[in-house]
Amino acid sequence: MQLVGRRDLLVSFLGVAAATAACRRDGRQRREVPTRFVDGVHEVGHRLREAPPPLATVDERVVECLVVGGGAAGLSAAWRLRGAGVSDLLVVEVDDVEGGTARSGQNAVSRFPWGAHYLPAPLSAKGPVPKLLSELGVLTGLDDEGAPVFAEEALIHEPEERVYYRGHWYEGLYLRAGASADDLAQLRRFEAMMEGFAAARDAKGRKAFAVPLELGSDDDEWTSLDRLSMASWLEQQGFTSPRLKWLVDYACRDDYGATAQDTSAWAGLWYFCARQSGAEKNEGFLSWPEGNGRLVRQLASGLSAQQVRRRTLVHTLEPVPGSTDWTAHALDAATMAPVRLRARQVVLATPRFVAARLLAPWRTARPSFLDAFVTGPWTVANLTLSQRPKSRGFPLAWDNVVHESRSLGYVVATHQSLQARTTGPTVLTWYYPHDGSDTVAERKKLLATTPAEWAQVVLGDLAPAHVGFEAMVESIEVMRWGHAMVRPVPGFLWGSARREAQASLGPSLHFAHSDLGGLALFEEANWHGVRAAEQVLAGLGRSGASWLDAGG
Repeated sequence: MQLVGRRDLLVSFLGVAAATAACRRDGRQRREVPTRFVDGVHEVGHRLREAPPPLATVDERVVECLVVGGGAAGLSAAWRLRGAGVSDLLVVEVDDVEGGTARSGQNAVSRFPWGAHYLPAPLSAKGPVPKLLSELGVLTGLDDEGAPVFAEEALIHEPEERVYYRGHWYEGLYLRAGASADDLAQLRRFEAMMEGFAAARDAKGRKAFAVPLELGSDDDEWTSLDRLSMASWLEQQGFTSPRLKWLVDYACRDDYGATAQDTSAWAGLWYFCARQSGAEKNEGFLSWPEGNGRLVRQLASGLSAQQVRRRTLVHTLEPVPGSTDWTAHALDAATMAPVRLRARQVVLATPRFVAARLLAPWRTARPSFLDAFVTGPWTVANLTLSQRPKSRGFPLAWDNVVHESRSLGYVVATHQSLQARTTGPTVLTWYYPHDGSDTVAERKKLLATTPAEWAQVVLGDLAPAHVGFEAMVESIEVMRWGHAMVRPVPGFLWGSARREAQASLGPSLHFAHSDLGGLALFEEANWHGVRAAEQVLAGLGRSGASWLDAGG
């Protein structure tokens, strides 16, 4: 690739500032680093766009409950069902591993995430996420005030965060170096407002912003914030500091894969407010070398080989005539042989755009609420390095962000390892949100970019911030997520569509996915998975205490 082609590529993905830094540093052809795609499930999933294939005529298996989708929501549903003693269940997953965007990988150096990589420590010990953390041995008890206590090894180790700006690394994500008095005054005012919002309660005593969001206030005083963008809210409040606006935009891109202009103000404020209660903030963030893959492993740990079927694409769900049962028509992705399953109860734990294609009743009468769901693509790359990268300024942290780049930087997988982390090889997980407003164009761009081009982008982004970086990189693996995250676009979270999409289809088909929470976060996926499972339990005539009783 010629320099001009390389520069255009870098500008397209990283922006002018980061591309200029990369090209100024070295105008020669970069060395080739072995790079490959590790995804491919979209090639199977895209069969949903085609006419339904030939159908099997005999039920291969009949179960009490079928869970379609083995991501965090589907596994949470199965976890809840097993907790109630339901063993006659089957989780069907199109990929060769469970976890969805919370899945993880492993090589000779370390485990590493392929998507979600941390969980904010819950403020309360109530609810399904704290229950899961207790099973993991991460939530170890309560302090004298009743707040949860977490195992030190799971809390993110110091140093946590740093930001790279024009030749040096600085502590934290807010760039204080060179900040003006007005910049810092606006930051203090913003933080004070966030503390006030975090402490706010409505007339019913509910937090204005809670985790999961269903437990928060639905009063118009707060939900009206959903009707404008986070960028507009900043403007209305007189926040003009470029550094503060960068921080808020970074937060929206980090959690939602969208810019502040395309993110609901309610969602933008939720990011800063929901995980604190005013004067008290959460204890920190929980992570593991494999990120939220550790949570996925725990959810799936009780499933037997007979309770999981991988590499299976469910393409049609239709009600059984004269019954409340459902038939699932599927393809074995390895052999393309047709498969037929039958279940008394179904949890459909897929994104809404997938549900729209495989539910037979929705093919003939498509619900209008589906059009409100917008999903954005992401690219995640794992770089295996022969040694820890060298840099100027603040030392290597868990989260490392390049201020002038459109990427989100990287996390260090070995940072949370119990082994020594000061020397030796490591794995860096690099995140790139395709945050353009036109998500269709962004997906086309995602799929059109080659492994060699991704290598150019990743190296162009990170090499200027590290001494001798390219020589340390032994391999790059790239995961493309075409529909990684539901976007909380203005008007979506507290509009009617999201609520309507949660309603069961008849007495025996129930929905679960982080889409239904409007925020692509583990807490939302887990909560909606448990909610759907408890609807299944009611349908099976099994009663018991809910796991959803949570304090926010």
